Amino acid sequence: MSTAADTEREALDAYSRTVTEVAAALAPSVASLRLTRRTRGGRVTEGAGSAVVLSGDGFLLTNAHVVGRPDTEGVASFTDGRELGLGVVGRDPLSDLAVLRADGDDLAAAPLGDASELRVGQLVVAIGNPNGFAGSVTAGVVSALGRSLPARVGRTVRVIDNVIQTDAALNPGNSGGALADSAGRVVGINTAIAGIGLGLAVPINAATRGVIAALMRDGRVRRGYLGIAGGRRPLPPQWRRETGAEHAVEVVEVLPGSPAERAGLRPEDLILAVDGRPVRSVEDLQQLMAADRIGVAVTLSILRAGRATTVTLVPAELDLGR
Repeated sequence: MSTAADTEREALDAYSRTVTEVAAALAPSVASLRLTRRTRGGRVTEGAGSAVVLSGDGFLLTNAHVVGRPDTEGVASFTDGRELGLGVVGRDPLSDLAVLRADGDDLAAAPLGDASELRVGQLVVAIGNPNGFAGSVTAGVVSALGRSLPARVGRTVRVIDNVIQTDAALNPGNSGGALADSAGRVVGINTAIAGIGLGLAVPINAATRGVIAALMRDGRVRRGYLGIAGGRRPLPPQWRRETGAEHAVEVVEVLPGSPAERAGLRPEDLILAVDGRPVRSVEDLQQLMAADRIGVAVTLSILRAGRATTVTLVPAELDLGR
């Protein structure tokens, strides 16, 4: 007859088996990074971190903040003892993702999962190189989903959506490493430590797969640029009834010389929709400004001084040097 102690022991054994199986499967696909850059005085250390193997021919995925600069070089170390030189293919600070290329052609690619299928309380395993200790493994659960993480480059601020929060222990050097589900699929790239027992990971989902593909193909990510600063604002009761929406994006500032200024957008305008697609938050607006919108006229439905109107605007390409 099974006792409570037996049941608990079996549960712990199952938990341990899952973690050890994920660790064994993924450890060869997670690299330890030592990064440097050239200066007039020679090479200097730029930093360290982790990376996940995307393909057998040397493409690696890590955080943009780990790489730091486009001219960064370095060495990727693997659990089989190999040390391979690497360079930067592309980095995107606004998603905190970067793609590297290592000098190898028989690497073990990690299977990518889909963070949109995660549930709070689900087991996750973090694999990385905290404080230089290669192949370190910690386990925990998904503490929360749908978190937001601000990313800034100059005056440009963007929100990384659907960030995964976990209590799996993360330490300096874990950044760029894998957050995997119980099937051994990489569902996130560990990016930040927000407190004791509170780690954050950039999700692997349809949006970030698009970023990864653009970095591998073009070395950069193209985004549309309107030239406004805005914030979420509740709609007046009348417009809630008419639109069925609770919120819109209020234009707080229109930047000089921007597409928004040329189109006649004004501070205090409320953006309700872009080409008929509802805009409820700044994040909605960001997601609509994809590469295919650049140079193409779009119609903004706005509320100005209590009256509904439309504005035609042609998004430019976002220049991170702005």
